[in-house]
Amino acid sequence: MFVKLFSVHSPVFKCLKTLHSRSARGFSCGAASFAPVSLKGRSCLTLKDFSSDEIKRLLWVSGDLKHRIKHEKQYLPLLQGKSIAMIFEKRSTRTRMSTETGFALLGGHPCFLTSQDIHLGVNESCADTARVLSGFCDIVLARVYSHSTLEELDKDASVPIINGLSDLYHPIQILADFLTLQEHYGSLSGLTVSWIGDGNNVLHSFMMTAAKLGVHLKIATPKGYEPERSVIQEAQKLCKEHGTQLVLTSDPMEAAHGSNVLVTDTWVSMGQEEEKKKRLKDFHGYQITMKTGSVAKPDWTFLHCLPRKMEEVDDEVFYSSRSLVFPEAENRKWTIMGLMVSLLTDYTPQIPMPKF
Repeated sequence: MFVKLFSVHSPVFKCLKTLHSRSARGFSCGAASFAPVSLKGRSCLTLKDFSSDEIKRLLWVSGDLKHRIKHEKQYLPLLQGKSIAMIFEKRSTRTRMSTETGFALLGGHPCFLTSQDIHLGVNESCADTARVLSGFCDIVLARVYSHSTLEELDKDASVPIINGLSDLYHPIQILADFLTLQEHYGSLSGLTVSWIGDGNNVLHSFMMTAAKLGVHLKIATPKGYEPERSVIQEAQKLCKEHGTQLVLTSDPMEAAHGSNVLVTDTWVSMGQEEEKKKRLKDFHGYQITMKTGSVAKPDWTFLHCLPRKMEEVDDEVFYSSRSLVFPEAENRKWTIMGLMVSLLTDYTPQIPMPKF
């Protein structure tokens, strides 16, 4: 006989849920001490909700798993007996493959669900879906059109919810980006990242994260394609708190000047196909080329979350030694693994803490 001590949907439970909540090669290490951080039981809808120490912890765990599993060939069934529901309203190569293979590699069972497999918000409310999946799975990753869908799921779920992408944020991409930069440069603090392109969800996640890692951010977007005002205001607060710089401009060369990292993304996201002709015209002059890099720092590198189109970055940059796009893509796997392990277990990294 089941005894219900209190509802998983009660304010008390939600409060408890919140509270409970590079490879070693080239991975510069700092002091071994690190403030105790536990993320178990937390959801990850946006890195806005995570402190500097918590983001660093996620990167540390991710680098540790990459070192132990990829390079030391260790088998770590940290998620054995657990399952994840993967809801995909929008298709993806990297998000699906990184999550599905990563969860399985850790001993768990991934369940892939498209809009044709699940009643999310159509024949069944998000609230009911959240409650049902909470009884089946230990964690849910959802790649959705509207960020409000994630918020509805998280409100009624009793298991962690991960944002696999929404119209507002793409946190798991940014974790991969910063792990890639950590591996390449040895540390993050003091780097300057320049975003040249659309003021989209990936940029929003950069803006919620960069300052917390001591990274300066320079943003060039065409007029009318700026980041959301509320995100800009929050990013300005973070920069003031952490002593970093935030520059907003419509001039790609101004943004690239003195930068360590040049970043862009698609100019036409899924759901914006009807705007393609207008967008290509509006983004004229925003293609990243070696000319763009000529005003950056001598050690400049390039990132793109993929898939890439020629108008966004030319082949000379994309396939050059400065391009980190393929290590960046691989790191989607190690960072989603690090995130899932952190939200579901009390795992402690075995490698020394990186120098951030």
